[in-house]
Amino acid sequence: MTDGTGGAQRRSGEFGHVPVLLRRAVELLGPAIDAAGGDAVFVDCTLGMGGHSEYFLERFPGVRVIGLDRDTEAIATATRRLAGFAGRFTAVHTRYDGIAEALDSVGIPARGGVDAILFDLGVSSLQLDEAERGFAYSVDAPLDMRMDGSSELTAATVINTYTVADLRRILSTYGEERFAAKIAAAIVRRRESAPFRTTGQLVELLYEAIPAAARRTGGHPAKRTFQALRIEVNGELDSLRAAVPAALDAVTVGGRVAFMAYQSLEDRIVKRALAERSRSRSPQDLPVELPGTGPEFQLVTRGAERATEEEIAENPRSAPVRLRCARRIAGS
Repeated sequence: MTDGTGGAQRRSGEFGHVPVLLRRAVELLGPAIDAAGGDAVFVDCTLGMGGHSEYFLERFPGVRVIGLDRDTEAIATATRRLAGFAGRFTAVHTRYDGIAEALDSVGIPARGGVDAILFDLGVSSLQLDEAERGFAYSVDAPLDMRMDGSSELTAATVINTYTVADLRRILSTYGEERFAAKIAAAIVRRRESAPFRTTGQLVELLYEAIPAAARRTGGHPAKRTFQALRIEVNGELDSLRAAVPAALDAVTVGGRVAFMAYQSLEDRIVKRALAERSRSRSPQDLPVELPGTGPEFQLVTRGAERATEEEIAENPRSAPVRLRCARRIAGS
């Protein structure tokens, strides 16, 4: 057992990133793992490069970790990183909404068989840092943005084939881009002469389409468009809507689940699901709560926690994070 994050963070540097909110994740999920003793099961629903899983494996010598990821490169990287924990770590190639099937495949009950679950949502450090995958607007790369390279839909397909109405919809809904209509129209006009192939071509158009005054505030002008395309290509919000209830079902009484969201669309889905499962279903005018209608979960965090200044200084990618955690207090 280790007392700090030093060992995990040293190895994180070797793999190109420092996992977000390591200490706080352990503070929130650790009590459930400790209570389960040597039979504890922890599911890392967003395995990535394995940083969070590594720390939990080090911190809790008896825990069994199941890591899920749709990205085969992430699975390979994390498996190499965690090779020293053979017998306690299993990687499963799946989206996080496949948690029930993943648990079944490794012999763990999909309802009530897990003690702690962690979601670290959004794009991973591995995906951001590999320029050729097209997630970053700061470098010119193919318009790809697939988290799973075996899937068919790419950002280039979206940009070059979607109607102006559909482009406007995804930019507005998934990117919350106030210039969605203007950008969508500009994309359709530009692609009539030649299809978009690289992120640089798209960024150039965005600088032209977004008014100069708006470009000076609110971060990089491509930020919202790239977010919208990534969400569309990977079906992220639909996957999350299915994954949250499945994860809550998987947690045993006394178990805990934590979510790290990086934008309001993700956080809103998590917040609503946790609120629904944390309230009583008894009629409000009854003097007592009916059996089986009480809340299943209790919120552990008060609202959404944010990263500290120290954490942000250590890991700038933690700046937008919103962290929520809940504990199961009753069976379904």
